[in-house]
Amino acid sequence: MAMLYDEKNDHVKQVSKVGIIGAGISGIAAAKQLSKHNPVVLEATEFIGGVWKHCSYSCTKLQTPRCDFEFSDFPWPDRDNTTFPTHIQVLDYLYSYAKHFDVLKCIKFNSKVVEIRYAGLDRTGTLLNNESNNQMCGEYGKLLNGHPVWEVAVRDTSNQSNGAVQWYGFEFLVICIGKYGDMPRMENTYNGEYSAFSGKVLHSIEYSKLDKEAAHSLLNGKKVAVIGYKKSAIDLAMECVQANQGCEGEACTMVIRTLHWIVPSYWIWGLPFFLFYSTRSSQFLHQTPNQTLFKTFLCLLFSPLRRGISKFIEQYLLWKLPLVKYGLKPDHPFEEDYASCQMAILPENFFEEADKGKLKFKKASKWGFWSGGIEFEDKTRLEVDVVLLATGYDGKKKLQSIFPHPFKSLLLDSNGVMPLYRGTIHPLIPNMAFVGYIESVSNLQTAELRCKWLCRLADEKFKLPPVKKMLEQINEELEIMKRSTRFHKRHCISTFSINHSDEICKEMGINPWRKTNWFWEAFSPYSSQDYYDENE
Repeated sequence: MAMLYDEKNDHVKQVSKVGIIGAGISGIAAAKQLSKHNPVVLEATEFIGGVWKHCSYSCTKLQTPRCDFEFSDFPWPDRDNTTFPTHIQVLDYLYSYAKHFDVLKCIKFNSKVVEIRYAGLDRTGTLLNNESNNQMCGEYGKLLNGHPVWEVAVRDTSNQSNGAVQWYGFEFLVICIGKYGDMPRMENTYNGEYSAFSGKVLHSIEYSKLDKEAAHSLLNGKKVAVIGYKKSAIDLAMECVQANQGCEGEACTMVIRTLHWIVPSYWIWGLPFFLFYSTRSSQFLHQTPNQTLFKTFLCLLFSPLRRGISKFIEQYLLWKLPLVKYGLKPDHPFEEDYASCQMAILPENFFEEADKGKLKFKKASKWGFWSGGIEFEDKTRLEVDVVLLATGYDGKKKLQSIFPHPFKSLLLDSNGVMPLYRGTIHPLIPNMAFVGYIESVSNLQTAELRCKWLCRLADEKFKLPPVKKMLEQINEELEIMKRSTRFHKRHCISTFSINHSDEICKEMGINPWRKTNWFWEAFSPYSSQDYYDENE
């Protein structure tokens, strides 16, 4: 890495070809695929693993079997084990991967990015040249063009440091901090007063930082309310229940604004779940970007079958789980939750604890605080000692806080969604990629495939389409998401994930049909192993 003095900004910066921000799943995948360019990975903490390290609880498990969550060239040692790995086992797997491919040498730990500058801006944030303006109406350009395009300010967060800031210069910058960063989304209360409550209020990220003893002490013998109903909220509720076993234990109440479908396992009426949504034949029933008029006609023709599959799954869940008994039946079809990547697998004994009275549910669109707990819009009150907010994260806001003008205003479209070509390249932001901002059934699989695509793009094995074409492709995908689910802002490609991977493979110049025969191609699910290339 070379040292260069920046006269314009009066500081010394270290210059390298490729910079990667974040050492979670996407970050270590990007580092491995771009290893020939000796990337510098900037990680704010002293660990790899991202959310698996910083946003997990003692009961957190993977939502899928091992074989559905692995890198193509690094299978789990016990990949045929059908149990879901704990977050500790996931971290061990990620560390093993990083060590095996010598990724750890690229990572600068305790390196928090506090500012990003574009090298073509003056001190007032004005463009010095027309490079970006030309990009908005023409070609995207090379990822590696021989000179630093982005300057990154990094603060040393180690205990031995005084918080000194070091500047780096990169030709190409890959953002891998994801949507689930360390900026919590605080729920708005209808009365706006958190301070009115005399008990404790913690966001899930604060709870995840507690050790086992501190977490037990916080919950044991306490009346706890968990705000939320997605995976992290369900895990938190189970933590509360486990800390309050016995006759002296208190009940935990889940306060739910929006109901979603929950699933006990990956089997529906004795059939494997992947048959309904994760094969090429099942996804043929759903719309895909740039589909032909004939495919559009077929999708319209098969729409009753699509709705029938969703209803078939809903009927199983209503039979298997006491959703009606506890008022937990969603008003929207199951398909909309799957299309927005919001399907959660239930932990063991979830409803058994509800039957024992240890777990309660309260549906409420609005809520606020009073001194003794939570007050709802209808003026009813819930007395609690602790409130845990499982209300998600605002990773996009974190990204905006370090981005320069004018690119900050381009990060999100009018719907609050990042417009990313192939889920990776923002057509209006030069020499930069984003990995981990679009969701799918297997985020690890799609992150790795996009990183392979990025590597070939950086090596000029193919060219991107004109900016206008990329924007059209992005808009087409977003329109499909809008037609598939009311929760389209989550930016999930689960109903056309195979088509998405096909298009990436075509651009890389490899065969998108990865199975050994037509039967498996049509009726078996795709996994990372299908994209393994022994020549890489």
